[in-house]
Amino acid sequence: MKKIWVFASLLLTMNTYAQVNIIPQAAELKMPETAGQFVITAKTPIILEGSGLENSARFLNDYLKQLYGFTLPIIKKAGKVPGIRLNYDRINYTLPGAYNMEINAKGVYIGGDNETGTFYGVQTLLQLLPVEKATTLPVSYLTIKDYPRFQYRGLHLDVGRHFFPTDFVKRYIDYIALHKMNYFHWHLTEDQGWRIEIKKYPNLTKVGGWRNGTIIGRYPGTGNDSIRHGGFYTQKEVKEIVEYAAKRYVTIIPEIEMPGHASAALAAYPYLGCTGGPYQVQQTWGVFNDVFCAGNDSVFTFLQNVLDEVIPLFPAKYVHIGGDECPKESWKKCPKCQKRMADNHLKDEHELQSYFVQRMEKYINSKGKTMIGWDEILEGGLAPNALVMSWRGEEGGIDAAKQNHDVIMTPGKYVYLDHAQAQKEDSVTIGGYLPVKQAYSYEPVPKELSAEEGKHILGAQGNVWTEYMGYTQKVEYMVFPRLSALSEVLWSPADKRNWSDFENRLQTQCKRYTLWGTNYNKVFE
Repeated sequence: MKKIWVFASLLLTMNTYAQVNIIPQAAELKMPETAGQFVITAKTPIILEGSGLENSARFLNDYLKQLYGFTLPIIKKAGKVPGIRLNYDRINYTLPGAYNMEINAKGVYIGGDNETGTFYGVQTLLQLLPVEKATTLPVSYLTIKDYPRFQYRGLHLDVGRHFFPTDFVKRYIDYIALHKMNYFHWHLTEDQGWRIEIKKYPNLTKVGGWRNGTIIGRYPGTGNDSIRHGGFYTQKEVKEIVEYAAKRYVTIIPEIEMPGHASAALAAYPYLGCTGGPYQVQQTWGVFNDVFCAGNDSVFTFLQNVLDEVIPLFPAKYVHIGGDECPKESWKKCPKCQKRMADNHLKDEHELQSYFVQRMEKYINSKGKTMIGWDEILEGGLAPNALVMSWRGEEGGIDAAKQNHDVIMTPGKYVYLDHAQAQKEDSVTIGGYLPVKQAYSYEPVPKELSAEEGKHILGAQGNVWTEYMGYTQKVEYMVFPRLSALSEVLWSPADKRNWSDFENRLQTQCKRYTLWGTNYNKVFE
């Protein structure tokens, strides 16, 4: 009889282990010798033992209300009443966001190194809850010590090629927070649409925010749908979204593209181009020769005025200026651009682009901000204080790090979530092939860097370009489950990563997507 009891106890312990399917994986997770569960019900209090933890409590309650139909009372003093205790711990770790968690008969204890750490502990608690609707929520006894590997854990969204409503942008931010990621790169301007209100220049959204059609199918397309598409975010809406993100410890980085990808701005204000137009908001995809005129001082005045309205909306220390895919054809033919080159002793148009970027960087720095650009800003000489996003492979990031510049890795091979997830994709994508296993295999610190140079790799980011994502469900389908894979790459210790183990945990995570009402790719390769 004793043998049967021991076997049953062992089986219970194994089942308890099986229920712990956390993504990203925790740095340290221990189960007690005696398995057990604490059951959360509508009467279980959230106990704020530390001050300033209301955001974590509200997020937990909002999640419970949305998915399980009830909320918990929030109190500040509870004596010995079992509950979910939120507090602070002294944790000796260099990056913010570390936390400790213990679950036992007394309840759930979460202690963060700061507000962010406690919030991330709450995200782990959410992943311990059942993946089906219920009114009693058992969570297994365990002890966790956890902390992030990288300081920059980002996700990008292009709203220029297709516009998405504010409600979805907020939902997207929730996805970022639920995966313990902390940066949202908001790509706000493009050839196909200008998406942020600039009060000094109303035509940017009145004209530049709309296009009169979109190609059908993959480029070059089989025709045009002739459907007017567009939209923009008012400054009031932007402030609301920024505040929403801040309560989830997500920092939003705005991107205002320059000097290329400017068709929508040129359509609104033709004097900004080399030829004076006419220009149009583009209805197809690709790279276009008409860009901001580098020889026209009024272009710099315009862009500075735009940034004067953009920068106060975003508390982030970073401003992204794009800097990618800027053809030089119009500059080669433009007398003003050629005069600029002669006056400044610039040997070619690449150096002219560097002049453009460095001039804008000085202005951004004067506002107390740091400029980010795609790796093309390395061409012709890197701006002195710039941070580089390396997207054309890892070479740009390696080069920048060796020049002692900070880098965010975004190589297409591993983190471009617009690439196909399957060899035979069932919907139109831009091409490429990035299965979830490949995303999971990514190592953001290139082996070509020394230990000291490797410190310049702040982290990495998943990029979501929306040429072929006209609907929110398609965005979700392309993001999941690869976002979960990337979150583990960026959060968990490198030696914790194991594909087979992740693949097992991903089965539960997919059930969680379903619980969220989120669309996702169900065929993993």
